[in-house]
Amino acid sequence: MGHAAHPADSGVRTAARGPEWGDKRTQCGCACTVNGVGLKASLRRFIGKPGTANLGRQQSLAASAGELEAELEALDDDALRDRYDALWGPMDTKAELREFCAVLREAARRTIGERPFDVQLQGALGILDGTVVQMATGEGKTLAGAIAALGMTARGRRVRVMSVNDYLARRDAEWMAPLYRLLGVEVGWITAGIDHDQRKAGYAADICYGSVSEIGFDLLRDRMRTSVDERVQTDADALIIDEADSVMIDEAKVPLVLAGSLPVGDDGGSMAEIVSQLTKTEDYQTSDDGLQVNLTDIGLTRVEKLLGVDNLYAEGNELLLTKINVALYAETLVQRDIDYIVTDGAVQLVDANRGRVAQRQRWPDGLHAAVEAKEGLEVTDRGEILDTITVQALIKKYDLVGGMTGTATSAAEQFRGFYDLETGEIANNTPCIRTDDPDRIFVDDDSRDAAMVALIKQVHDQQRPVLVGTHSVAGSERIAAMLTEAGIEPAVLNAKNDTEEAEIIARAGRIGAVTVSTQMAGRGVDIKLGADADEHDQVVELGGLLVIGHGHYHTRRLDDQLRGRSGRQGDPGSSVIFVSLDDDPTTAAFQVRSTEVDEDTGEISAARVADEVEHAQRITEGALLDTHRNSWNYSQQLESQRNDVAGYRDRVLKDDLAATEFARLRADRWKELSEDVPVEVLNEAARQVMLHELDKVWSEHLAFADELREGIHLRALGRETPLMAFHAACDNAYRELRDGLLDRAAAAFDDAVITADGLDEEASGMERPTSTWTYMVDDMAFGSPEDRFLQALGGVIRHAVRAD
Repeated sequence: MGHAAHPADSGVRTAARGPEWGDKRTQCGCACTVNGVGLKASLRRFIGKPGTANLGRQQSLAASAGELEAELEALDDDALRDRYDALWGPMDTKAELREFCAVLREAARRTIGERPFDVQLQGALGILDGTVVQMATGEGKTLAGAIAALGMTARGRRVRVMSVNDYLARRDAEWMAPLYRLLGVEVGWITAGIDHDQRKAGYAADICYGSVSEIGFDLLRDRMRTSVDERVQTDADALIIDEADSVMIDEAKVPLVLAGSLPVGDDGGSMAEIVSQLTKTEDYQTSDDGLQVNLTDIGLTRVEKLLGVDNLYAEGNELLLTKINVALYAETLVQRDIDYIVTDGAVQLVDANRGRVAQRQRWPDGLHAAVEAKEGLEVTDRGEILDTITVQALIKKYDLVGGMTGTATSAAEQFRGFYDLETGEIANNTPCIRTDDPDRIFVDDDSRDAAMVALIKQVHDQQRPVLVGTHSVAGSERIAAMLTEAGIEPAVLNAKNDTEEAEIIARAGRIGAVTVSTQMAGRGVDIKLGADADEHDQVVELGGLLVIGHGHYHTRRLDDQLRGRSGRQGDPGSSVIFVSLDDDPTTAAFQVRSTEVDEDTGEISAARVADEVEHAQRITEGALLDTHRNSWNYSQQLESQRNDVAGYRDRVLKDDLAATEFARLRADRWKELSEDVPVEVLNEAARQVMLHELDKVWSEHLAFADELREGIHLRALGRETPLMAFHAACDNAYRELRDGLLDRAAAAFDDAVITADGLDEEASGMERPTSTWTYMVDDMAFGSPEDRFLQALGGVIRHAVRAD
């Protein structure tokens, strides 16, 4: 039932001469922000602390909905739907919002068997107002999001519900479908496995569920379409984000990059045999944080001998040096069963944020080929970047954004700074009585793991369920193997078997269950105690679910997400994190006095060490925030330029703009072709030529910007600010792109083979990629830009010394 008119495409301003671009002002991305935060948000800092949005109004409205409950229960389904339809419009008065809450409560009770608590209605109203609400695990975030989506739909918006993975997108859409159907609202969903027509149908629904990656990549693919009819996405102006911090903070560290396949290239793969002959410490050294690896002088000499070159740093050897560095990185820092797994003879990347396989994704810059060579696999296609977008830019395309998560307030500063969104906490329907024990800290991994297994065995002997959270596939398998050796058969959830996710997690709260899992953030499955009421009571008597962390995550927020799996809806439970001084966030190698260490177990008793561990985590959190902010600052200008290009491309795609330009610039050729080629065919051929050249120059511009950023910190030697230098150089390059596009397109039109059948793409050298795939990239993949600058400077100095 189509209730509302959806927003139409906005118009694009045109220039008096030259290409009909959008806004011709320069896109700096700098002056309009303060430390990466919009001016509006900056001013708001003086008013209130992040994470303290007042949701009192929503609370009173939700409570008042109970006054209408008996009246609505007496209505039949048609009458209840009529009450919902009558609300269509602004729906901003207290009476309308109270009615809305009451109608949705009754509709949910009838269709999915759940009567929303007042706190769920309060959360839904908060989301509807554009707030990120914090609701604890087990408090019904999925239903709250569905109610908010129906509220947005009633206000005439088309809605997308964004999650962290395909499983949750499909599960939630299908779970809430009866509620939507009762009220006459169409729901769809998007996953990686569906075809073009299914995607189109999913996006056409009033409310569409999808993962952040699928929605983002479909946007990028639609930008590359050569026909309007091929596009799958419809216009949508409202967005609800489930697991908001996972999507908007964790996922946002990695931009979405669409690539087109090119023939197999070397890209460092052939260097695998050489770097495999090198020895750690003697030939190369790695940084303490595991982000850098460098050849020593001895290693450099050995590599030069193996390659048969005199000086690897000499002019002309830059590509060879890059291949060696990439292969060395793949050999030493990229770890199997942590960063990737090998399945069916193929390298599959593991998404560190979710502990899952990252479907259809690769590493760029030859790293994927280098890892394939390292594993002795056939090297697959490489690719050229066609387009890219950050998660922040994707989310900011929606006029109204709201979300929900169990750990919102700890990320409130980032929600405000990067998205201009406020955060508010919803009280639990039943107070949480989980106990979170102090860290148990050990001198090394072996001591920590032995003590952890001993505790699990002790608790398992009592038949109390245990959930162990690990950081990697390798970590989960190590703990699982130790448990098996101790006579316990755990259920294991990691990237190798994440298709069994729901079933494994659903059993995690049962009598005697021991579950070992990688990253729990975004799993989206509630762990209920026991298989039935009787077993629930037995588990309660035992103390509920025990959650054990195998080391701290890089942020306390992720630790809290793991802890939050226990103690749902007033159930008892407890959590404890076992820490080793070998753990990544605690690599500071604290000085520990022998009197503070238990000689038998290796456990450290000093309170000051616990403080140091906490301090190390805060430092890591700060570094991650700096990385996020740095990436955000660099991306702003490119996103503005991308919008400019997209606006012009849209005009080329929808109008006869290309035909007009070529008829003006190449009047003789246009007239000649018009004599043999029907006007509609010629117009379409002109369109395809213009689109091909526009897409090509944009791809080249992205490659330029990427290369520019890699070396931009060398500008510091000239006392330039790297960020400002990047913006200036990128702006100049973009101006050249705009100014030169029509001449380039006209030259391509001169050489194009156009017949009565249209443009011959192959003969014209304008073939498009036969397939597209996505990059998994991270600004810190090879260390920070500053680190790379210092490394490059070291190479220059070494080269100079060797030359002498």
